[in-house]
Amino acid sequence: MSEEKVILVTNDDSYTSPGIKALVEVASEFGRPVVVAPDKPQSGMGHAITLNHPLRLTPVTLFKDIEAYKCSGTPVDCVKLAVDKVLNGQPDLCVSGINHGSNASINVIYSGTMSAAMEAALEGINSVGFSSLNYSYKADMSTCQEVARQIIRNVLENGMPNSKLLNVNIPNVTLDQLQGIKICRQAIGTWKEEFVKRVDPFKKNYYWMTGNFVCDDKGTDTDIWALNHNYVSVVPVQYDLTEYSGLSFLNEKWEFNAKT
Repeated sequence: MSEEKVILVTNDDSYTSPGIKALVEVASEFGRPVVVAPDKPQSGMGHAITLNHPLRLTPVTLFKDIEAYKCSGTPVDCVKLAVDKVLNGQPDLCVSGINHGSNASINVIYSGTMSAAMEAALEGINSVGFSSLNYSYKADMSTCQEVARQIIRNVLENGMPNSKLLNVNIPNVTLDQLQGIKICRQAIGTWKEEFVKRVDPFKKNYYWMTGNFVCDDKGTDTDIWALNHNYVSVVPVQYDLTEYSGLSFLNEKWEFNAKT
């Protein structure tokens, strides 16, 4: 009989979010989930780590019969502590989410959900970040759970790309409206931000960021196209940020007066 799989479950919406509860339920079908998640929402934290104050790790009983902890740090802190202090070694898989909101296109850069999964991948752990395009905490997670079930099964049975990291986004549709699952590239997009200036009760200025996502990428092989057409997008992600074509450009075009 094969040894039971250990699956680390984390997120950036906090250990109390409905999304992580839904993901734990699916992970339980494939092995022994262990939850280490932030004690408060940490959306947009990216790959931040805590350096200037202590981290606290507290057992919680929110998940019946499942080992679980809330962490005072960032999503990346959660993964680091889980591997070093909770699991005392690597799990068979790390799943992050299910995030309430899209992490497609450029959002992957800012996402705490994806940064947690990326940290696990950096440690050599097969990792998947799951996000739903339904932002509501009252969202029906049944479609997301079926998608997570298929993705996790494939990871455990068929393996992962070299980067060991997938970004999975799920459209806000019912299971019968879902058109399928597409392997995609990340769409080229950006955020156009504005900062609204306001005045507090002490007559001091403060700013509140707003903005709109802009995607001019017309490709039909992108995550944005897939989601707009009711497909799940699956993007293999790498953490090597080198622009390899740029190496040739710089070597050929730039000149230096002396060797360094």
